[in-house]
Amino acid sequence: MGIIIYKPKPMAKRIKVFIPYEMANERESFKKIEGKFYHSQQKLWSILNTHDNFNLLKRIFDNKYSVIDEENNAVIPKFTLNSESLDILAKFEKKLILKSYSLSTISSYKSEFSYFLRYFEKFDLNTITKEQIESYVYYMITKYKISESKQNLSINSIKFYYEHVLNKPREYYDIQRPKMAKTLPNVLSMGEVLDLINSPTNIKHKAILHTIYSGGLRVSELINLRIIDIRTDDNYIFIKGAKGKKDRQTLLSDNLLIVLREYYKEYKPSYWLFEGQSGGKYSAKSIQNIFRKAQQKSGANPWATPHTLRHSFATHLLENGENLRNIQALLGHSSSKTTEIYTHLVNLSNKKIQNPLDLIIRNSKFDR
Repeated sequence: MGIIIYKPKPMAKRIKVFIPYEMANERESFKKIEGKFYHSQQKLWSILNTHDNFNLLKRIFDNKYSVIDEENNAVIPKFTLNSESLDILAKFEKKLILKSYSLSTISSYKSEFSYFLRYFEKFDLNTITKEQIESYVYYMITKYKISESKQNLSINSIKFYYEHVLNKPREYYDIQRPKMAKTLPNVLSMGEVLDLINSPTNIKHKAILHTIYSGGLRVSELINLRIIDIRTDDNYIFIKGAKGKKDRQTLLSDNLLIVLREYYKEYKPSYWLFEGQSGGKYSAKSIQNIFRKAQQKSGANPWATPHTLRHSFATHLLENGENLRNIQALLGHSSSKTTEIYTHLVNLSNKKIQNPLDLIIRNSKFDR
């Protein structure tokens, strides 16, 4: 993990260079070059873009650099951690387990923290500064073009290690986070949903899609549904230990019950509502395959995913006048701000809003 020289575009005026925090000698050598400049926001150095300067960089960095095209996405190479780093990773995992993090979170944190361990393999992690950590995050952004969500995941894993394994003060490792893009979720129309969830001929596949939409479920919640969670007497679906380890209730549709009874009669699951061929839980990958086939067959939005059914459930409730607070409870959102994103979708799709162009043209007919 060394210096990065960004290959300049043909008309670029400067050559940008990333020098890791720990490479002090190389940085001092670079500072002696005439016309050097430090871009504080980008955390990059630069010099005038000339053929001689490019060759000069190669000489002073002495094979401790790599030249990359800033527009190309590099693939993170595979690697093997040394024994000391593996011991640290084992302690890291143990702490995550003791704090009852989910299996998916543990897996994600371990993966991201492994990159960090590899980068600082020759350093004592107790002595690494906040600036060095931010240099690492910047390196991952510039070289591998990691997304905002991956940046946050990486920072979360690093902070967990320092705060919960090494017991460092939280404020000391308050790492700069990326500004997340505010995007609206994909939503299907009611007609698209109906065509999609009815498209499978296999009753089990049909029941899975009906249940996700009818209850506004995450895929992980559907997988963990037990037979006893379908509370027909009280007319609700019980979601046990959902995201954030919270239990909740959601709607049980009369039409879903008809589909589920037909499914149960044919498949007779023993414990989990939807079981795999071996009798255990159904897999997330299988659900994704079912959804993709249904999407293709029904002709629904090709960008849709199983989670789109959950977004559509919330949006359709809001369009039909349901209280935002109730929708928040049904979805299991901790914050109302998370649920409020659906109000933007309803506003955008509201056909009662008159386009100003139409108003201008219509009014101009009376003004003339």
